[in-house]
Amino acid sequence: MALLVQKYGGTSVGSLERIRVVAQRIAAARDQGHQVVAVVSAMAGETNRLFALGQSLEERPNPREMDALVSTGEQVSSALLSIALQTLKTPARSLIGHQLRLLTDGVFSKARILAIDVRALHQVLQAGQVPVVAGFQGLDEEGNITTLGRGGTDTTAVAVAAAIGADACEIYTDVEGVFTADPNICKNACKVARISYEEMLELASLGAKVLQIRSVEVAMKFGVPIHVRSSFTERDGTWVGAETRELESVVVAGVASDKNEVKLTIRSLPDEPGISAKIFKQLAQANVCVDMIIQNVSLQGTTDLTFTAGKGDVAQARQLAISLAHQVGAGEVVVDSAVVKVSIVGLGMRSHAGVAARMFELLAREGINIQAISTSEIKVSCLIHERYAELAVRTLHDGFGLAEQAPARNGL
Repeated sequence: MALLVQKYGGTSVGSLERIRVVAQRIAAARDQGHQVVAVVSAMAGETNRLFALGQSLEERPNPREMDALVSTGEQVSSALLSIALQTLKTPARSLIGHQLRLLTDGVFSKARILAIDVRALHQVLQAGQVPVVAGFQGLDEEGNITTLGRGGTDTTAVAVAAAIGADACEIYTDVEGVFTADPNICKNACKVARISYEEMLELASLGAKVLQIRSVEVAMKFGVPIHVRSSFTERDGTWVGAETRELESVVVAGVASDKNEVKLTIRSLPDEPGISAKIFKQLAQANVCVDMIIQNVSLQGTTDLTFTAGKGDVAQARQLAISLAHQVGAGEVVVDSAVVKVSIVGLGMRSHAGVAARMFELLAREGINIQAISTSEIKVSCLIHERYAELAVRTLHDGFGLAEQAPARNGL
């Protein structure tokens, strides 16, 4: 008998019929002798609808009230799934943020989990019931409802799995697992049976939408095995876990693209010690996440500083950049939203030279200009014009032979 946490995304609970199917899957797992904790997202489209309601009254509504508003979507789906389970004679009880006692910090819309009091979960499990947890939400120390950001239900599920010592966290979604690239872009993209936490962490941060990045961070920290699979089929998906020698044998495991980046450039910035620190400190204090950073060679005592941020943060980042530029006597702030970040990821990069050079060569052959580069031990990212996004992904996927390498990684 295993203790499983099963997370169901918005498409999995997108209608009453889909909710009934999810209930049947959970009931079947119980019949096999497993204990199940379900964690659910809002029904497909509901979070966007709630956001639109709030913004129809105010362009930039109060963050506290917006969290209170959008969190109701998960409360609805958790109650509906509990009812559906009960119709199958499977005892269930819905739990929302304060009932689960999921404590977060006080950053509305981007809250981070601080602790989970698992007593309520254990009480429900010991009573022979299925806890159906409303994902994406918690409470801060002052009792305010907080939300964990887009994809936050993944993080809820993995954090719950870690807190109760679950044997696995199954992430049910509308795709069958993790692929070597987006199948909508690369028709020959292959599903991989296994991928490391490190690779998944990079892919999630680089635009792959299969898992939310913080959920992978929690899984890696606490060693929670994740099984990404489709709620529309019984086939196995992709297991995310610790790296192995087999995983390290493949140089590039996947290609990702991220259209959510915006490039900001501060012109004619004084080239003096402490200027960059001042800029990025204030961005950090405003919870603006910065990705790529480039500083040009100094020319006559000034330099251009370029960085990228998410589209959701660009208005705030631009406002801060303009204010800081004025304070230090810099020039204009230029914003370019017509960019996309393409990346390759793989554990094998640690022991193989020339991977970056090969990537640059492949892009150059297609006439794709690189505007910025960032690297880590297992990834290389390039910022390019958005018009070349799909071409770049296909070029890199085929150029590194990912369709041929995937069977080797899967042990075939």
